[in-house]
Amino acid sequence: MNIILFDEPTTKSNLLPFTYTRPVSDIRVGILTIREKWEKWLPGDYSYLTEDYLSKKFALQQSTENLYLNGCVLPDSKLIEALKALKKNQLLIDDNLPIAFYGNIDSVTELNTNGFLGSKEKVIFPLTSGPVRRGGADERELISIRHVYDIFIYNEIANRRDFKLLTNGRKSHDIEDPHTICYNQDDIFIEENVNIKSAILNAEKGPIYIGKNAIIGEGSKIRGASSVGESSILNMGTRIIGDTTIGPFNKVGGEISNSVIFGNSSKVHDGFLGNSVIVEWCNLGADTNVSNLKNNYKLVRIWNYGENRFVDTGRQFCGLMMGDHSKSGINTMFNTGTVVGVSSNIFGSGFPRAFIPSFSWGGARGFTTYQFKRALDVIPIVFGRRKKILIEEDVEILKHIFEVTKKYRPG
Repeated sequence: MNIILFDEPTTKSNLLPFTYTRPVSDIRVGILTIREKWEKWLPGDYSYLTEDYLSKKFALQQSTENLYLNGCVLPDSKLIEALKALKKNQLLIDDNLPIAFYGNIDSVTELNTNGFLGSKEKVIFPLTSGPVRRGGADERELISIRHVYDIFIYNEIANRRDFKLLTNGRKSHDIEDPHTICYNQDDIFIEENVNIKSAILNAEKGPIYIGKNAIIGEGSKIRGASSVGESSILNMGTRIIGDTTIGPFNKVGGEISNSVIFGNSSKVHDGFLGNSVIVEWCNLGADTNVSNLKNNYKLVRIWNYGENRFVDTGRQFCGLMMGDHSKSGINTMFNTGTVVGVSSNIFGSGFPRAFIPSFSWGGARGFTTYQFKRALDVIPIVFGRRKKILIEEDVEILKHIFEVTKKYRPG
């Protein structure tokens, strides 16, 4: 089956800055990215329908018969049943969100017109979406990631579902270290070649998954529902305070709560990160701290690119949203609900502004433009530390981001 993961334009805008550098379906929530979830639930040949500037790296592969899936929607058994019943030229929707279409779409712009939605035969998804109850992984009929904070909101449920998906019918590797303590060991799964020393793994409130070649340093503590990806390293004394995803090839330390770090990023030293999303190739300097709760306990407002203004999240807890290649210096403090764009460098004392545009350089005293050449000089060095090579497609994507985000930078 030829399956195309499409970016619905409004959702893609609301998920910036994360979707500046990737299609929506490459967002990680739970153990797996959304695309990786679909590939396990529904085998087929997958490709992307996304914006033109991303399409060279994330190519589209069309056939005479295509199943288009909204890249923000997480699969489950009920949705798979609905997709199998979908007929040609039918559009599966839920609360005006297009979920799937069986047929042919020429471009992503079609998805942003009332004409497209109005001209197709609509099939209403049989189960309506609604608020998720904590711990209710089977009580939510449909999950879609439509705002940046949805990633950490639904991460507990996604970790639980992915844990079942990845471990069903399999046996965990043993924990050989005699000084590691496990609570509810049946909900702890260890892949091959994991190194654990004197850790505490508490799966009483949710499962814990540790990917292959991961290193869990001495004195580390992990509370579920949480996951540690392939080849990630937890520094000595790391505290994972539940509902957290440490994706593959990360290096982390300090205290992390209800947060998602996509991959290839570093938060090695002490400092608090809560209710936050850090994507790829980021570095948080020593003792970087994130506020996730306002002193007056009011709901958090956050910058929304789609609406070009700060909007209410409806959440009391919301921390840092950081785009690819961004970095903070030592002792950096981020205020509640801060959004940092792509390839920004933040440093100095005090709280910087709550919206930091892409390619910004500075801190609480103000920002200047982080010139493209200077930013680009750093990336191959960072890539080399993880034996990666900067490809031309990535350079072109970063050039595009630098140009389209000029309007947000001073001067």
